[in-house]
Amino acid sequence: MSTPRTLDEWLTHLERPHKRTDEENLSRVAAVAERLGLRFDVPVITVGGTNGKGSTCAMLESIARHAGFRTGLYIKPHLVDFSERCRIDGQPVAHEDLRPHFEAVESARGTARLSWFEFTTLAILRALCAARIDVAILEVGLGGRLDAVNVIDPDCALLTCIDLDHMEYLGNDRERIGWDKAHIMRAGRPAIVSDPVPPRSVVEFGERLGADLWLVGRDFNHVGDRQQWNWAGRGRRYAGLAYPSLRGANQLLNASGAIAAFQALRERLPVTAQSIRVGLTHVELAGRFQIVPGQPTLVLDVAHNVHAVATLAASLRALPGSRHTLAVFGAMKDKDIAGLLSKIAPMVDGWYCCDLPTPRAAAADELAELARQASLLTRGREVPLACHGSPAEALAAALAVAGPTDRIVVFGSFYTVGGVLKSGLPQLAAPHVPNPGHRGAAS
Repeated sequence: MSTPRTLDEWLTHLERPHKRTDEENLSRVAAVAERLGLRFDVPVITVGGTNGKGSTCAMLESIARHAGFRTGLYIKPHLVDFSERCRIDGQPVAHEDLRPHFEAVESARGTARLSWFEFTTLAILRALCAARIDVAILEVGLGGRLDAVNVIDPDCALLTCIDLDHMEYLGNDRERIGWDKAHIMRAGRPAIVSDPVPPRSVVEFGERLGADLWLVGRDFNHVGDRQQWNWAGRGRRYAGLAYPSLRGANQLLNASGAIAAFQALRERLPVTAQSIRVGLTHVELAGRFQIVPGQPTLVLDVAHNVHAVATLAASLRALPGSRHTLAVFGAMKDKDIAGLLSKIAPMVDGWYCCDLPTPRAAAADELAELARQASLLTRGREVPLACHGSPAEALAAALAVAGPTDRIVVFGSFYTVGGVLKSGLPQLAAPHVPNPGHRGAAS
C-alpha cells in the first residue's frame, strides 16, 4: 500500500494492519521510542486513573498556562477530531503538523507490531517533544502498566479515582485495577493519589517502589462551602478559591489533585495562588458535565461506567429542578450497562437510545431493553422508549418533544457526546410546553 498522504489516511491505514497486541511488557514500544529519540527536557506529569483524568489534565493545563508556562497536552479520546488529542499552548495541533510524526513512527518501527493506540501515542509524543514547551501533561489510556504513555518516565504521577472499567484487560476488582494503574509511579518521584479511598494495592505499590506518595486526606486536603473552597498540603495553603468552571460532583477532588501536583513540582513549576484561581475558573473541557446554553437544559457527559454515571446522577440532582428528564444514550457492549443504568434510571422520564459508529457499541434496541428493565426495577413502571440510528437523530427526537423547563442528558460514551457535537453545539430554543400526553420518547 502507498504511504498515506494525510492524517485521515494515516488513521484509516492504522485501523487495518495494526491490531492490539497481547504482550506483557512495553519492550516493542520502548524500542521504537528509543529509535525515535523521545526525550522530554521539561517536567512531565502523567495522569492515570479511571474517572476524572481528562478533567484533571485540563485543570493542569489551564493553571500552568495562567502561570505563564507553555504547555503540551496529550488527552484522549477525542470527541470530534483526532487533533483534539494533542494541544500546544491550549490549541489543537493541525493535521498537517502531525503528519510528519506519523511518518517518523512508521520509519522507526521497522518490523515491530504496534496497535493503533501505540502508534498514534508515539506520534503525538514525538510532536510534543519537538515543540517548544515548558511542561508536558500526558493522559494514560487503558490501565498504566502496559500503556504506551508509560514508556515516558514522569517527574510526577497523578492517579485520579479508580473504579471498575475495562475489566477484561485490567482485572475484576479495584485492587487489581489499582495495581495496574499504579505502574505509572516512579521511585523517588512524587505520586499524587486523589482517590479518597484508594485501593490498598496502590498505596502498597507506591511504598514498595519508594515513590513520594501524596495521599488525599493525609498529605493534602480540601474543604469548602457554597461560595468558595480551601486547599492545604505539606506546608502550603490556598484560601478563598473559586470553584472550577468544570461542573460535577467530583471536580474538587480533581482540582485538589492538580494543585498537589504543582506543589510537588514547585521548584521546577512554580505557580502562584492567582494562577491557580484564574486557571480553575477558566478551565474548559467539552463533554464533562457540559451544560449547553439555551432551553431546554442540555447536559453532555461522557460518563460510561458505573462510578462515572453515579457521579453524573449526583450532579444532575444538584441542578435546579427540571420538569422532566430525557436521556440520549449510547454505550459500548462491554460495559456494565445494567449497573450504570441503575444509577440514573430513577430520574429519567424518557429514553432515546442510539446506535454508535463502532463495532464495539451495543445496538440501540439492546440498550432500550436494558433501559426498560432498569426503569421497572427503579421506578416500578416503564417509561417511553425509542431507538435511533445515531446520537444526532436521538437528540433531535428528544428536542422535538422537550419543553423549556425540561432537561436532556446525553451520556454513555465519547461516541455519544461526539455524535451530537459533530456539527457544533446544538442551538436550543424550545418554543412551547408540549402536551403532557406526548411526553417522552416516541414509540
